[in-house]
Amino acid sequence: MPQETDRKMIEILRILAEKGKVLGAKTISRELHKKGYDLGERAVRYHLRILDERGFTARVGYIGREITPEGIKELGKGLIYDQVDFIFSKFEDMMYQTTLNPKTSLGSVVVNTSTFSYDAQLMKIIENIFNKQIAVSPYVKINTQASSDGNENKIEMETICGTTIDGMLLKSGIPVVPKYGGLVEIKNHVPRDFIELIAYKKTSMTPLEAFADQEMTSVLKVIESGNGDIPANFRIIPANSREDAIKLFDNLKKIGISGILKIGEAGEPVLGIPVDKNMIGIAVIGGIAPLCAAKESGYEVDIKMAESTTEFSQMKPITTPRKLLKLAGREKGEKVKFLLSKAWNLIHEVDFDLESHTGQVIVNVSYLKEEDFEEGLNIFGHVMASRPEYCTSKYYQIVPGPDGKKGIATVCSLTIDGILTKQGIATTPQYGGILETDNKTPRFIELIAYGGSSLDPHEIFLSKCLTSVSDALKTSGRILASLKEIPYVARPEAMDVLEKIGNAGFSILKIGKPSELVYNAKVERYHVGIVAPGGLNPLAAIKETGIQVQAKAVEKLMNVSQMEEF
Repeated sequence: MPQETDRKMIEILRILAEKGKVLGAKTISRELHKKGYDLGERAVRYHLRILDERGFTARVGYIGREITPEGIKELGKGLIYDQVDFIFSKFEDMMYQTTLNPKTSLGSVVVNTSTFSYDAQLMKIIENIFNKQIAVSPYVKINTQASSDGNENKIEMETICGTTIDGMLLKSGIPVVPKYGGLVEIKNHVPRDFIELIAYKKTSMTPLEAFADQEMTSVLKVIESGNGDIPANFRIIPANSREDAIKLFDNLKKIGISGILKIGEAGEPVLGIPVDKNMIGIAVIGGIAPLCAAKESGYEVDIKMAESTTEFSQMKPITTPRKLLKLAGREKGEKVKFLLSKAWNLIHEVDFDLESHTGQVIVNVSYLKEEDFEEGLNIFGHVMASRPEYCTSKYYQIVPGPDGKKGIATVCSLTIDGILTKQGIATTPQYGGILETDNKTPRFIELIAYGGSSLDPHEIFLSKCLTSVSDALKTSGRILASLKEIPYVARPEAMDVLEKIGNAGFSILKIGKPSELVYNAKVERYHVGIVAPGGLNPLAAIKETGIQVQAKAVEKLMNVSQMEEF
């Protein structure tokens, strides 16, 4: 089975990347056994020959193989269906590897690793955030490395990750389930609510990685005014373990590990997240908060989340913190609003008629500054004209915007779900993603599930500048796309409906076969995957030129009679 073979080769690449050295077939076979793969040395050599041919590994004499730069790239995006499952298992792996003993301060902790060029002002910014205790711990490990030209020093800073707390709970015999990573709104130094969330399951990037961006966080504002948004994560534990957990947290605090924003009571919502009556929720500051502040200041920082463990005794406090934030009180705010709740209501209201081409569609609305609007509109038109298949629909509309801005409304791909639903075909929006296009076979290289996310995945990808739509217009590039599923028994009827949808000015990139991988994305058994381009692709092309774009996906309904056709 090619799918199983590919998964084994990805695991071999993971082993080579994790070990960071040349390994022989015998060692790789032993490591694969630990991961549950029954591959002997002969089978490993067979897979390594294939990886050699593809340029992902290289032979080093008679010692063994090492992973190549191309192999590292492939590991990050090759099997996206495997990656969305791997992220959660990676956190489980890191939890298991946590061995810290709070009484002796010995043992390993999970760390985030951030790399940046040394700058005195940058170090002051990072230290200031640690000083205000907006981090899991002030303990860091810093490695300095001179660049090849000797003109600058590269800093590698390891900071304690919130997953360490999950690992400590587990080692104390307390079942723990990491649920979400997101952003918590701070008002007057008090944590109020999670305003954005992504579930740890079914995403190809770690949730906090999705929000670790200059446009997303406002850690510096929290320091300056007591108001802003900081990265945080959320987990649940059994209600009857609350007292044991509090004792553990007290012991961890004594050795400099904390970051607790709130510990709920049994069944109590925590910062807007509902909790089952037999469980309690715990919110913890994201360990990358100080580095987010650096990114907000315009510095380039490469952050890798929960990539490894480090011996705690090798870490030193970067400062003596003075707590700035207060513990959250009783819940007063609103519950977190997940994207699909809004989307299902809009999907229900879609009434676009396939015969008359009239009715309501779901639109995204994106705003540009008035001085940029004419240039942006020219780029928009170029994308719509040259590659209409990369745009959800031919319909668009210019709309007024706030504060000296003008907007462009584009049709959202969830409109297709609405049309299918009106035809009696059950459809489920599964993922928003980045689709890499080329002359061979397109493939998804990033995916975030709609379920469990408060923000449209395409907004996240835009904020992180992950698209290259302009390149895709010419040869290969990266565009926004979505994956939806329908029952396999409905495929024949859906094919007819989708043909009419195409004739009505909408674009469909691919209709899969039952249980088939669609552009490398996994589809649930007995279902069929449908891939549609993102309605924000023309706006992504605008942003790629440096023009500021404020995108709002799945924004509202609009009648096509109010829209223009390109």
